[in-house]
Amino acid sequence: MTKFWTKNYPQGVAIDIPKVDETLIDFFDSTLKKYAKSDFMTNMGVTYTYAQVDKMSLTVAAWIQNTKLPKGSTVAVMMPNVNQYLPIVIGAVRAGMVLTLINPLYTPRELKHQLNDSDAKMLFILEPFCHALDSIIEDTAVKTVVVSPIGDMLGRVKGRVVNLAAKYIKKAVPEYHIKSCASYKVIAFKKVLKNGKIRKYARPIFKTDDLAMIQYTGGTTGVAKGILISHHNVVYGTLQYEEWVKPMHGTQAEEGQFTTVIALPLYHIFAFIISMLGVRSGQHLLLVTNPRDINAFVKLLSSQPFHVLPAVNTLFHALLLHPKFKDIDFSSLKLSLAGGMAATPEMARKWVETTGCPILEGWGMSETLGVGTANPLTNKEFTGTIGIPLPGVDIKIFDEEENVLPIGDVGEIGIKGGNVILGYHNLDNSNFFTKDGYLKTGDVASMDAEGYVKLYDRKKDMLIVSGFNVYPNEIEGVLETHPKVRECSVVGVDHKSQGQSVKVFVVKEDPSLTEKEVFAFCKENLAGYKRPRYVEFIEELPKSTVGKILRHELRSASNKGDATNQAGDAKTEAGV
Repeated sequence: MTKFWTKNYPQGVAIDIPKVDETLIDFFDSTLKKYAKSDFMTNMGVTYTYAQVDKMSLTVAAWIQNTKLPKGSTVAVMMPNVNQYLPIVIGAVRAGMVLTLINPLYTPRELKHQLNDSDAKMLFILEPFCHALDSIIEDTAVKTVVVSPIGDMLGRVKGRVVNLAAKYIKKAVPEYHIKSCASYKVIAFKKVLKNGKIRKYARPIFKTDDLAMIQYTGGTTGVAKGILISHHNVVYGTLQYEEWVKPMHGTQAEEGQFTTVIALPLYHIFAFIISMLGVRSGQHLLLVTNPRDINAFVKLLSSQPFHVLPAVNTLFHALLLHPKFKDIDFSSLKLSLAGGMAATPEMARKWVETTGCPILEGWGMSETLGVGTANPLTNKEFTGTIGIPLPGVDIKIFDEEENVLPIGDVGEIGIKGGNVILGYHNLDNSNFFTKDGYLKTGDVASMDAEGYVKLYDRKKDMLIVSGFNVYPNEIEGVLETHPKVRECSVVGVDHKSQGQSVKVFVVKEDPSLTEKEVFAFCKENLAGYKRPRYVEFIEELPKSTVGKILRHELRSASNKGDATNQAGDAKTEAGV
């Protein structure tokens, strides 16, 4: 369709981006050398330059290649935001491997699924999360495990202190028993760096449309599904964001190197693509390992100037609530970027009132590399919309028959562009795209005459909890394996800070089932943000004439606060 929205692009922003002839290996080779003398990243007070990351990632790449792992094999990374993360990611790409990034909070069940579905042969893992691997590694194809203690890249003295404190004072390293055996080998990350220095590196040859990543997103089929991301997808998505933030570039030239705060986890596609944007423009990445520690986070933001702050609504909200946040010097802040979930109008108002920097809200999916629509940087007020399509993006609003709807009508968003994924891994892709090649997003929205998109709801029943996608079918599938559960249904409940919380309606198989048992079972099998915060026991779930559970009735009743509970009011909140 005609991209009529480009008339509202800020001056100097290109209306389109042609296909690029650049792989991720080309991308890293050029940027790491271009900004060699600049600071690349800082974590826990320790900084590395672009030159140091260049050298270290090539060391990792050489070591991986000399394990005789075939080109195109899947390498998994399971870590929070630490200095080890990006050198490993860049090294795996430079070695010619395919990445899969894993949430370090995954339970053994969730970890096993991603390792097996992606056919990962090698895993880099931070030591505090090795316990999740213990019980399932024999049931995977992983042949090499690289274990890295937290302090590996914090210097000899500081690193040792941090490792000892993590293990013996904070008790942050649960016991694990993974050791080299006939099935797999275990090696320390520091040995990788030592051995890689004496290994020969051979630069692999790739095409731009070759596979670079298998990223996982929640699955409505009950398990997370892999999305196939090409080298071109990542580079193109980075260029799209770079083009959109051009109005900010002039100030960077005047003020010197910008610092981008990476508090969202790098395994999340939004944080990953923002980090790639930072690398593209030679920014300094300030990595935050635990953004939930708001005291430490505020102290960090108070310690140095920062220019770009991407976050989800819940994180912005938590920062605003801290009594010392208002005392921070925000004079350098150029861009507050909301992603992962919608920013609420009241929070956005308080944010600009406190910081002087409006929140830029947009929309994207893992399937689009977090790129889709955004409000122009030149906008000085929160619009409440998700903005207009970015350069290189084409969007249409269509009905159930895939007909394009008139301006203002509500329908499903379809998206096309160089940032849109190749497809889904190990799945039939015939129903995920329209006949003319638009990805069916499952998001319901309308577009006005200026091209601004208003997002209404999810076509399906996905929830967004603190910026994370949560799928009811997965939780229901887990809970219904409990012998005391006959059936259940999961819905989202409005929550002031999280956006939504998970509530489960349970029909008991055994009358002795308690809320405590439900919470304990979910803790064992689900990552924290997926666990129900509320449990309500019910005699019978509402169903249609064909037996389909009517989630919308449960959702509506829950959010009105008057859900029928024939088994007594067992509405209990559990900490997540």
